[in-house]
Amino acid sequence: MPKGIKAKNIPVVINPHGGPWARDYWGYNPEAQFLANRGYGVFQINFRSSTGYGKAFFNAGKRKWGEEMQHDLTDGVKWLIDEGIADPNKVAIYGGSYGGYATLAGLAFTPDLYACGVDYVGVCNLVTLLKSIPPYWETARKFFNEHVGDPDNPEDVERMKRQSPLFSADKIKKPLLVAQGGNDVRCKMPESQQIVIAMRDLGHDVEYLVAKDEGHGFAGADNRTAFRVAMEKFFAKHLGGRHQEDVKPSVQTALDDMWVPVETVVLEKPEGDIEAAMLAPLPAVDTSNLKPAKLTYASKAAVQGQEIDLEVAVGCTETKRGDQDVWRIISEQSSPMGAATDTMDVDHKSLLPVYRGVKQGGTTVKVNYSETSINGAIVMPGREMPLNTELKAPVYGSETALELVLASLPLAPGYKTTLRTFDILSQATKVMTVKVEGVESVTVPAGTFEAYKVELKNMDGEPGGGTIFISKDTGHKVRSVMQLPPMMGGGTVTSELTAVE
Repeated sequence: MPKGIKAKNIPVVINPHGGPWARDYWGYNPEAQFLANRGYGVFQINFRSSTGYGKAFFNAGKRKWGEEMQHDLTDGVKWLIDEGIADPNKVAIYGGSYGGYATLAGLAFTPDLYACGVDYVGVCNLVTLLKSIPPYWETARKFFNEHVGDPDNPEDVERMKRQSPLFSADKIKKPLLVAQGGNDVRCKMPESQQIVIAMRDLGHDVEYLVAKDEGHGFAGADNRTAFRVAMEKFFAKHLGGRHQEDVKPSVQTALDDMWVPVETVVLEKPEGDIEAAMLAPLPAVDTSNLKPAKLTYASKAAVQGQEIDLEVAVGCTETKRGDQDVWRIISEQSSPMGAATDTMDVDHKSLLPVYRGVKQGGTTVKVNYSETSINGAIVMPGREMPLNTELKAPVYGSETALELVLASLPLAPGYKTTLRTFDILSQATKVMTVKVEGVESVTVPAGTFEAYKVELKNMDGEPGGGTIFISKDTGHKVRSVMQLPPMMGGGTVTSELTAVE
């Protein structure tokens, strides 16, 4: 409750928790205090499937998203109104992750109950949510299949569509604010894009924020504050509470960067024919100009409002793996979080990968490649995860091995091609588009180089790729700005060549 205000006919924000397999506890809660300070009662309901109330209560929500689980929130709102606590015309709903889903479900399935809603990194389509779960989350995938639904079961798909707010967007009457992290691996960009586009095309009132450098929940202080600024103004407009007029310049800048005009929103789709690219012959490489070298880079990772300095040494030598002639690429990285070594052997002529070994902290990866399969294991303290994947077509190596491939392509302004690599984290083949945008003079600590500007993009529309500058004379990478994958927190890594031996 707002301090000093009687619990009588007041505006209220219903704030369902995320998870949904979690719970709200009594005690200090910064969001509740913030909203109460702005003049709203805050009601946090532990609904069916919340933890801490026993197995029967937990399982009572199995496969009941948008139904019994949502009914508990609806009953809570009706209780507030019946008790005379809530103004029936000024009840809002706001939540993150599952709470974002519950917000959308509340607006879509009970369109007369709420005055407005705020969806923070939430889900609008249960089918696309479950299809996006990566293979390395196998335990989570099985749990979701049991408790939400199996995306490969037609009956489950039909039910999940019924439970997905996206397919009832035409029923939404009240204003909606949507906030999304550009690198969210759990609730990916299409989850917000789909509902924003649907609301916009139906002529409904919708506002959209995207924090490009954030994941499933905002970590950067300015981004978090900017979201609160947008939310308090949204609630003030539709519920009549207070909002702070003055905003720090850095927060206003973050908010301006996050604000997306809804008329510009398009659903991210794969570029080109990704199915054809998955099977197409890899572009031929010319390795005649490759030479052994040792390169040193100064790198900076910008992740969720923090900057981390890295030093990277890359050695490329000619050697053998068994009877096979290979280029051995060893990348050694040091950072405040410790050291990591990544070793990759690629065929001397074709540059197709033969072996990869990674060691970082207590985790090791050992993988053997052929043109038709990848086999090995990821070993972590107390756990070993086999990695066995059949390939439909050969792939090139990733990271520094991919840079070697790029240097061996017939680069020239306007050159385009596609490349396939295998991503160990997601255990999936990735297809990237490659385009040479032109030639630029690039100055880095190692000197000034005439370099090809090479743009890489994931064909499936997932965050990733970046820009690599490759020296025309030496074929070395001299500078790069690469996007980290969402599962590594998103953000970017900028690298500059400091020395060549």
